[in-house]
Amino acid sequence: MIRTILTRSSLLVSLLTFLLALALVSLPLQTMQGQEKKTADPWPSSETMQPAVLAKMLTDKYASLPTVVYIGFRSLYVGGHVPDASFHGTASSEQGLAELKAWADSLPRATELVIYCGCCPMEKCPNIRPAYTALRGMGFKKLRVLAIPTSFAADWADKGYPIQKGS
Repeated sequence: MIRTILTRSSLLVSLLTFLLALALVSLPLQTMQGQEKKTADPWPSSETMQPAVLAKMLTDKYASLPTVVYIGFRSLYVGGHVPDASFHGTASSEQGLAELKAWADSLPRATELVIYCGCCPMEKCPNIRPAYTALRGMGFKKLRVLAIPTSFAADWADKGYPIQKGS
């Protein structure tokens, strides 16, 4: 009887070990390594603009300025934004995205648009991808994304580029 119980226990432990090993093997390798796959950006690198380029355009009296749109959180916009950038809603919310689209609907599709957020690291930003996707879907062909990898504070303000405060 003891031998039967030990045999069954050994079989149960072996079965559980096998099932655990099977479960671990079926996990994606990225998860096991603690690496999450980065979400692919919907824009090609040719449609990004570096902050230094936009800052230079703002100070060059001969440069043709694009229409700059901040698509992040209103409180951050009020705290400081690219001079003459407009705010038409937070693109991560349905209401904000609808406001952005309503504003953009009246613009010629050849308008040079630069969108940016800078609320957080760009790879995690909840606003930039929905805004880009919506505007591209509306047919804007001269659409650029201001490359702000860390935050507006670090990648714009701390570099001494011009800032406008208020609404």
